[in-house]
Amino acid sequence: MMPYLGKSLLSAILVTAFAFTSALSAEETSGGQLSEEQELAIKQELSKYAVLGQQQILHLTQQAIEDYSGTLTDPVPNMPSAWMLLEDGTTIKRIDLDGQAEEAPAQLRILMYRAALKSVARRGKIHATAILYTGKLREDSEDEALVIEYEHRLGIAGNKVIPYQIENGKVAYGEPVTSEKPFQIFYDSRADTTGNAN
Repeated sequence: MMPYLGKSLLSAILVTAFAFTSALSAEETSGGQLSEEQELAIKQELSKYAVLGQQQILHLTQQAIEDYSGTLTDPVPNMPSAWMLLEDGTTIKRIDLDGQAEEAPAQLRILMYRAALKSVARRGKIHATAILYTGKLREDSEDEALVIEYEHRLGIAGNKVIPYQIENGKVAYGEPVTSEKPFQIFYDSRADTTGNAN
């Protein structure tokens, strides 16, 4: 079970970061250095949050894949879907566009999910997001892949591409490939702040 974080997650990170920079500033002005013990304690504190963010992304994406896998065996073309991890750090909720996207093509639905998730995320109501959709593994191939766009408020953002095949009515997944992606939900990427679109 994932630990409860509530609204204090960002506050705890900011307090830790403030303590870290305050300690650095005090040491710099006095001409001293942080001791190895102080550096180690600060690094350990910050690494707890990194591990927690990774655990929550794993929890969210596993649930989303489990929910979405059933649609991969349908003869109807797959449409994108989205999930979010709520403030309690354990509850996962699937996004419903309330019939707004019934006739929308897949690319437009992805944009709609991003906008909806961004609206909720910027109000501090969620910790992580995942958008799932399918596509061709390569342009000249019939091989299919499941794509997962995920983000966490602790500064984690990536894409996971998982090849898959349908065998005897069941989904068989291949080896996933993960890459970083620009922030779109919780934060603006550097390109966004200069006026360039990603």
